[in-house]
Amino acid sequence: MLKKISKNETRLRRHARVRTKVSGTPECPRLNVFRSNAHIHTQVIDDVNGKTLVACSSVELKLANGGNKEAAQKVGAEIAKRCKEANISKVVFDRGGYVYHGRVQALADAAREAGLEF
Repeated sequence: MLKKISKNETRLRRHARVRTKVSGTPECPRLNVFRSNAHIHTQVIDDVNGKTLVACSSVELKLANGGNKEAAQKVGAEIAKRCKEANISKVVFDRGGYVYHGRVQALADAAREAGLEF
């Protein structure tokens, strides 16, 4: 009998594959995205030193509905603003194993419009 693998387990497998190729450096850190049903979270990570440089989430921004595209756009704009304050202009995008569509794409587009390069 076949055992069905959960969606989160397949996402984690995809994320592990991507992480073999994507790594953040002090000059070009990694913009990581995590989304749940209710919220979306982002971190800018320096993998060489193992430090989170900047973070933002829909929970922190106290958005009424953190699980939609509008919330993702606000989080993307805010993470780009915080990166500029921390003198980070260029990042490498890590979609976290999620499909580049919907909330993940909205976050990325908003961050690009706010001046973050990737």
